[in-house]
Amino acid sequence: MERSLLSRFFVLSNTSPLFTSSMTSGVNLSKYLKSSGQFRQRNFRCLCTVSASEPATPDTSSISVKKRIVSGVQPTGSIHLGNYLGAIKNWIALQNTYETLFFIVDLHAITLPYDTQQLSKATRDTAALYLACGVDTSKASVFVQSHVRAHVELMWLLSSATPIGWLNRMIQFKEKSRKAGDENVGVALLTYPVLMASDILLYQSDFVPVGEDQKQHLELTRELAERVNYLFGGRKWKKLGGRGGAIFKVPEPLIPPAGARVMSLTDGFSKMSKSAPSDQSRINLLDPKDVLANKIKRCKTDSFPGLEFDNPERPECNNLLSVYQLITGKTKQEVAEECQDMNWGTFKNILTDALVDHLHPIQVRYEEIMSDPAYMDNVLAEGASKASAIADITLNNVYQAMGFLRR
Repeated sequence: MERSLLSRFFVLSNTSPLFTSSMTSGVNLSKYLKSSGQFRQRNFRCLCTVSASEPATPDTSSISVKKRIVSGVQPTGSIHLGNYLGAIKNWIALQNTYETLFFIVDLHAITLPYDTQQLSKATRDTAALYLACGVDTSKASVFVQSHVRAHVELMWLLSSATPIGWLNRMIQFKEKSRKAGDENVGVALLTYPVLMASDILLYQSDFVPVGEDQKQHLELTRELAERVNYLFGGRKWKKLGGRGGAIFKVPEPLIPPAGARVMSLTDGFSKMSKSAPSDQSRINLLDPKDVLANKIKRCKTDSFPGLEFDNPERPECNNLLSVYQLITGKTKQEVAEECQDMNWGTFKNILTDALVDHLHPIQVRYEEIMSDPAYMDNVLAEGASKASAIADITLNNVYQAMGFLRR
């Protein structure tokens, strides 16, 4: 959210924590966690596909009510090819089958030092790129995270039920805090997985598109949903005048197609990232033709003869071939046969032309959208209104189940 929402899970612990407070009358969760299998390796019902040309889409043919999907991207830096191929491009197909909410996660963008003068502009730019890439506001709600205040309210309520040990085990916190240093790390960096859980649970999401580096956070979201359901749901909620049952729906991960993870142009082992210090490492969706051509020309390659997929000794080759495949919509076999006898110079020219042809319509549409601020304001306001209507129902239920005096 570029830590996409969705966009980090290893098993958190085998230890069953004890959650006690005056609010829960010393409820011992050890028995519950043991019986429910929490913190043991889970067999996720991952929804995947081996086709790189089609997004992963669970079967909903027998269901009349559309399932709901939420996802978002941070407005930090420029949206690059990795964001597009790994997330946004898949959204275009998902919006035709599911009820979809795509938002700009600006609250997540302030977990590390940021430029206050650029946040608002970057938020609008990101929203415009959503639309330019093909997100259809007649099918999907597009809004800004901070425009729906229920996100922050639910985060605080969830924080009261989140053991600090769960957050201390988050790998991203450890990595980013180590790089930034203690003086530059705020509490938000530690607690933002709770905000991410709020983003997902607020909308009773059925599925959440996630990458490999986001699975740990979705696991925490699922465990937190089950924990809150146990502590405050069921008969306890019904005694307080609620409907009883589960407060939150426990979301399933929606795994992107194989090959959708785009790697850095300067390091075939690292994911393409907004935070990488060199702009040469990524292809931004708004890069002009000459800039894009120069980046491809200078990108890291190897000295092996020919071009081939799936050679672990040739990560850069595999990355560039995968990008070409995803951009053109060709099969892996078609690309392998087309490029196997090419040299790097020939292939780079073909890849550059394919990228320019694919990104040019997006860039033109982006400029059109940005030239009409009133249109953009209306899209975001309408999206926030639709999202709030869903979010407020969930938030009111949580307040009721947790025993608050109703407004």
